[in-house]
Amino acid sequence: MSDFEKLAELLFPTILKTPEDYENLYPERGLKEGARVSRFSPSPTGYLHFGGLYAATASMLNARVTDGVFYLRIEDTDKKREVEGGVDAIVDGLNYFGLTVDEGVTGSDSEKGDYGPYTQSKRAEIYQTFAKDLVKKGLAYPCFCSAEELEEIREAQADEDIKGYWGKYAKCRDLSYDEIKANIDAGKLWTLRLKSMGDPENRIKFDDLIRGKIEMQENVIDVVLLKTDGIPTYHFAHAVDDHLMRTTHVVRGDEWIASVPLHIQLFKTLGFRPVKYAHIAPIMKEEDGGKRKLSKRKDPEAAVSYYVEEGFPQESVSEYILTILNSNFEDWRRANRDAELSAFPFNLKKMSVSGALFDMMKLIDVSKNVISTMTADRVFALSYEWAKQFNPDLAALYEKDTDYAKAVLNIDRGNKKPRKDIAKWSDIPDYISYMYDESFIPCFELTGNATPALAVEVLEKYRDIVDLDDDKDAWFEKIKSICEPCGCTPNVKEFKQNPEAFRGHVGDVSTVIRVALTGRTNTPDLYSITALLGKERVLNRIDGAIKFYGEEA
Repeated sequence: MSDFEKLAELLFPTILKTPEDYENLYPERGLKEGARVSRFSPSPTGYLHFGGLYAATASMLNARVTDGVFYLRIEDTDKKREVEGGVDAIVDGLNYFGLTVDEGVTGSDSEKGDYGPYTQSKRAEIYQTFAKDLVKKGLAYPCFCSAEELEEIREAQADEDIKGYWGKYAKCRDLSYDEIKANIDAGKLWTLRLKSMGDPENRIKFDDLIRGKIEMQENVIDVVLLKTDGIPTYHFAHAVDDHLMRTTHVVRGDEWIASVPLHIQLFKTLGFRPVKYAHIAPIMKEEDGGKRKLSKRKDPEAAVSYYVEEGFPQESVSEYILTILNSNFEDWRRANRDAELSAFPFNLKKMSVSGALFDMMKLIDVSKNVISTMTADRVFALSYEWAKQFNPDLAALYEKDTDYAKAVLNIDRGNKKPRKDIAKWSDIPDYISYMYDESFIPCFELTGNATPALAVEVLEKYRDIVDLDDDKDAWFEKIKSICEPCGCTPNVKEFKQNPEAFRGHVGDVSTVIRVALTGRTNTPDLYSITALLGKERVLNRIDGAIKFYGEEA
């Protein structure tokens, strides 16, 4: 037995399996040629970030457009940063926004798929098996350097270009088997380091699927593979996991570009085929004439929980994310107005190299468009589910008369050009407030040519002819009929030609009625509103307005 083999047994006496055992346990997936296996692998250190949702969407679409596999892996090797409930927060966030995984973690205590466990803290034996194999081959070694010694190395390298545990600074790299055994017998803690075969004079080239060809210095650092507790670093764990889970493509933040030389080296040292990387630029936000990263600390919209609490539908957020993911999405959407998002031919190469710009107004516009195409039943169902959790008052209004609520939500819906008043479910309480006595707040502010004196005359005449059995044409003819007796013209064009001859036009008359009934100058179809309010409510509101304007006139 060689010294390397003896060392492997000394360091990992309880590890009895071999890499071959895991190669057999996790065979090639047998997917069709070109199918991609992509993953989202967050750490459970807090809420799901919008940038994470953005990356996860890119990763999912990257797999789906090739009939591949998208899975969720939880990278929880840093227990100090883990937050209670973090896994469920991630899973719930993905589920809410329609990012369904084909396999992987589905909850804090559940998962699906044949390539698990998909939680890194449950894979310690797997990592140690591959670590033991590296030691056996002379490609890894234990390091006994203390924190103080490592700090001394950092200080000594202050003026050097390459910083880290390498070359003459790698004090433990050439320890003999006997020296290592003596240290272990003495109870010294050790980490396991890669024995890098890199050369500072060498360069590596790789093809980033978003940024194109990149050339960087080869890795020479003897990085830590296993910490003193036997738990792997991210670098080592992700290489082992991506290989055994048969990952083909990794979509991740561009802060990892600097690690690519190390990661490719790890794959090759382990005897694995490297994955293909696509590095995403961070989500940016405009501020004070410049741009900065979307911040967890400064921006409430950085947390995906913000969109849930505000009531943005899943479809709206998904649609918006695609507008910033691929530069050609909006052209595709205009040509395919009714198509499912899954039909969009997503392409990593169409992603921005400089970073997508987050624009709340654009999200609101997108969401208004999405909601405007929904049926009233769907708007009711989705907003009711939201209201039960976030707005009990709205839920109570709905429950009082669901048919009435659906009818209110159906006003001007289904037209060729539907109104776009609602961007999120939290807009609905204000949007429908005048349809309920409990939430109606009278406001008698007039616009256009209407005056309090004219309002009194219009409302007194309208009160006498209100008939909710009228169809829309008859209703509007009655409104026109009270124009001339009030000194107005039923013809807007005529008013524009000779404004001095009239107190106003039919639009002003309609505005007076609209304001009296709704407290607003801009609403959906007034005929439909009147019909739903009912005659008693209509008359009561007209009487209140007449009283107000009479005192003002």
